[in-house]
Amino acid sequence: MDDAAHSRLLRLVGLGLRARGAVVGVDRVREGVKKNKVAFAIVAADASRNSLDKIVPLLNARRVRFIEVPSAAELGGVAGRESAAVVGIVDRQLAKGIRELVESGSERAP
Repeated sequence: MDDAAHSRLLRLVGLGLRARGAVVGVDRVREGVKKNKVAFAIVAADASRNSLDKIVPLLNARRVRFIEVPSAAELGGVAGRESAAVVGIVDRQLAKGIRELVESGSERAP
């Protein structure tokens, strides 16, 4: 994903958080996934191994698509926190928009 698509992704996540269309944190995302509320997730690649072990297998088991971003600090900055391991998108339209952005961004990647 190029830098422009990456910054658009973060802006969309921030918009979703302000509109209450997303949840932040491992526990809240796990709870949302178990209740089939999370449509898409953004996972910080540099999150702790413990956090990743809690969330990634559950996302895969429930077939929730997700993308990794390089930094928990960057993801947390969008969420108004110091860092965030994962953000779950619960708004279906927002999830669709982010998924389309991710797919179009990956096509342009070398």
